[in-house]
Amino acid sequence: MLKLLITAAAFISCAAQSSNTMNNTGIDTSNFHPPKIVKEKSIYDFKVPALDGSTIDFAAFKGKKILIVNTASECGYTPQYEGLEALYEKYKEKLVIVGFPANNFGGQEPGSNDEIKTFCKKNYGVSFPMAAKVSVKGDDMADIYKWLTSKTENGVLDAEIKWNFNKFLIDENGKLLYYFESKVTPMSAELTSKL
Repeated sequence: MLKLLITAAAFISCAAQSSNTMNNTGIDTSNFHPPKIVKEKSIYDFKVPALDGSTIDFAAFKGKKILIVNTASECGYTPQYEGLEALYEKYKEKLVIVGFPANNFGGQEPGSNDEIKTFCKKNYGVSFPMAAKVSVKGDDMADIYKWLTSKTENGVLDAEIKWNFNKFLIDENGKLLYYFESKVTPMSAELTSKL
């Protein structure tokens, strides 16, 4: 009996000492740290330099669909600028197009930002936002393209930029919807049916 009382007293003493680290379930919480809540990156978190030296803030496009296109001035697909401008003019109330000049494929965008800006305006009357020249592939890939091409970042799909004029469509809430390869023209039903 005495042994039982000593054991009970030791247990009560121990429980009293650790009561400040026990929650009401009896689980020791002294080493518990709540998990950090990591906010998924959204297209709206990106700000990129523009061709004209200003900044393109994707948060300004909330409520509209966004079409992101990697462009080049000396490519067989370069005439798609005309279709992109027509698409932008037709749907600009609900769609923003952002071009990203890149020299990743065949050296087909060799110019400076000023040269690209002049080329786009003079030859195709481009009025939609154009980002400063970036890399869309490889070790120096722009952060926005890392987000666009990686399911672990965008939560939707993995994609590989295979050539110029690949297109990504993002919905009005910043969620990536579709990826289109170069051959899908801007005014095609395949693309316009998603707007």
